[in-house]
Amino acid sequence: MNRKLNWIPNTITLGNLTMGFVSILIASETAGSGSQGYILSGFFILLAAICDGLDGMVARALDATSELGADLDSLADLTAFGIAPGFLFYNIVLSEYKIDVFGKENLFPIGMLMAAVFPICAAYRLARFNVAHEPGSFTGLPSPVAGVTIGFLPIFLNRDTIPHWVTIPLFLLVAILMVSNVRYGKPQVAIRSKLTPGKAVLMLASATVLLFFVGFHRWPWLIYGLIFLYIFSGLITFIIHVLQDFRVKLD
Repeated sequence: MNRKLNWIPNTITLGNLTMGFVSILIASETAGSGSQGYILSGFFILLAAICDGLDGMVARALDATSELGADLDSLADLTAFGIAPGFLFYNIVLSEYKIDVFGKENLFPIGMLMAAVFPICAAYRLARFNVAHEPGSFTGLPSPVAGVTIGFLPIFLNRDTIPHWVTIPLFLLVAILMVSNVRYGKPQVAIRSKLTPGKAVLMLASATVLLFFVGFHRWPWLIYGLIFLYIFSGLITFIIHVLQDFRVKLD
């Protein structure tokens, strides 16, 4: 382990935390002033996910992995992919949900409690990952994927016309998937094991060409499509395994 270079991946990890914190600040400043700020807030969650992907790659490349870096990564992930998405979604949708109690209007902030589900699930998932995890798969939806899923909502939905009956169940489902036993693959492991400089250049060129044909103004749709494909792949695999286990018990 190269301790002298630990600061490089740790700095990227702190960039992850910073992007999440900035996302929270932007969402707080945007409240009641329009949807553009919420889009920017979600974009910073995406930037945090990029930092989260880079810090581990850099640490392994420099042989500078450490327990400090792993713990720091979890704290940064909780901020960027737990607290920031929960706060963003609260401002967009849940802030208007309050219940009258004892004759007083809007006394019980049920929207706040629903928003708190996301950081709670993210914290539990990250703690569980630190205690035990398998090298070939994730148990539960990875928190960066969950955070970006919620962070991208303002891009596609106008704040004044969001169908809450769709977004609220989606918000809660994504949170629950983080703490579920649904297994998700690690595409980065397969890519990293087979990646060469030539293949990396080819992948970058292919992505550029794809963005050109799709249109740069439509790239969020492409990312969202890949995210939902990843989410449903884990769900479908989980359902298949449940049905197989049920069939074995019947036999």
